[in-house]
Amino acid sequence: MAEPETTVRSRELGEELRRVLTRAGLTGKQVAHQLDWAQSDISRMLTGRRRMKETDVATFLGICRVRGRERERILALCREANRSGWHQQHGSRLPKQLRTLIDHEDNALRMAEYEGALVPGLLQTGDYARAVISRIANVPEGEVDERVAARLARAAIFGRRTPARYVFYLHEFALRLPVGEAAVMSEQLHHLLRLAVRPYLSLRIVPAAHGAHAGLAGSFRLMEFAAIKPVVYLESETSTLFLEEDAEIAAYRNILAALADTALDERQSRDLIGNLAIELYHDPEDHHVHP
Repeated sequence: MAEPETTVRSRELGEELRRVLTRAGLTGKQVAHQLDWAQSDISRMLTGRRRMKETDVATFLGICRVRGRERERILALCREANRSGWHQQHGSRLPKQLRTLIDHEDNALRMAEYEGALVPGLLQTGDYARAVISRIANVPEGEVDERVAARLARAAIFGRRTPARYVFYLHEFALRLPVGEAAVMSEQLHHLLRLAVRPYLSLRIVPAAHGAHAGLAGSFRLMEFAAIKPVVYLESETSTLFLEEDAEIAAYRNILAALADTALDERQSRDLIGNLAIELYHDPEDHHVHP
């Protein structure tokens, strides 16, 4: 039987158990011996690859002398690790890599993204998302509605009681690319303006006039979590990558720092988006109320 795949929650739980094990001055072998468990069971717990019963985690915590609020917090994390993610309601046909991405998005504390060609998926309107997804050659026509619904539902993370911190860098070309009809682009640009005033979301535009810039290597997303290492997400037509090595994370932090120096500030970015929305109208005066 194949081992269960790890998720952000299960890995975070494994990190917590490894931390308390180290603090207690114990090894996995010693705990396995005291509990009469196989050492491989402990190893899978510490890597998030074992679906854990709350009673087993409680026993493990007892051996490591974890009590009080810390114990309750870790047990709550165990319950979350065993709970199906909200994204699964959208159907098993969604690609495995998309389900994994959504699980990461749902648990990130901070997220920074650069997009050079399109509006980021989390910021897309329904009509814009449909116009994009319906043109992807490898998405069957019968799955378009499901993909659009899943993409829109991902934006629910903005409505969390304590939202994460988000920084989006978009190249100006992504805003000028005509996706769908003019009305679709107009609504998408206005949607960006509505999002840009939220206190937890920073939206900054890399102007075309700047020329070459640090994001030319391609779009990416850096996500940071409470108790596991940061992850960089990269996507292509046929594969996705979740990078976790320290050197890889540092490289993308450097890119983000360079983009921060290049991009317009938040106010200038909102002004540019607003001007682009006005440019969509052939006769702007038709859309003003005359005295």
